Amino acid sequence: QAAGEQFANDGFAQATIRAICRKAGVNLAAANYYFGDKERLYIEAVKHARRLREKQAPLPHWTNSTPAEEKLAQFVLTLLRRMLCEPGDPWQTRLIMREIMEPTKACEEMVQEAFQPFFQILIDILRDMMPEETPTHTLHQWALSVIGQCFYYRANAKILTMLIDGEELREEFSVEKLSEHITDVILRGLGHRPPLNQSVAISSVRSRDEHVK
Repeated sequence: QAAGEQFANDGFAQATIRAICRKAGVNLAAANYYFGDKERLYIEAVKHARRLREKQAPLPHWTNSTPAEEKLAQFVLTLLRRMLCEPGDPWQTRLIMREIMEPTKACEEMVQEAFQPFFQILIDILRDMMPEETPTHTLHQWALSVIGQCFYYRANAKILTMLIDGEELREEFSVEKLSEHITDVILRGLGHRPPLNQSVAISSVRSRDEHVK
């Protein structure tokens, strides 16, 4: 815990074992005794942060009857909650994002243990929504489109505050609303919802009919 917070704030190179042990209230030799060296402590701290985020924002339990569209919506919401620090301490996501942006051996282990299985869940959801003959690379591209849209709001949080009014950000860019938007984009792209211009036309017709009535 202490190492995770320190690495998240200072990065691997700047964080020191001495500062971490002081923060944890343990003897300086404890880090080497339990972890071997600073690199292994860092790797375990990243994995600890990732496990905490998964516990704080778990995927729901699905049954065989759960529609793929519902799974997609819940997957996107879960991913955004993990990325955007709601709920939980910001240091956990900051440490994970720091590692993703500047990957080390810790990232390799994180991908193997967590990201790859999580990615496969998304692939399976999309496979249920696409034709059987869809090639693997197309599934991968669509899955990365989902992840990329979610990642944008994390990686460009500061830029968003420069582009969009603060009140609009608070009211229209919540985790829930972003999840609805991203899910809607993917469902329309896959043909599970009508194109946006068609939806607007249908909505206009309905509004006109209600007005006539």
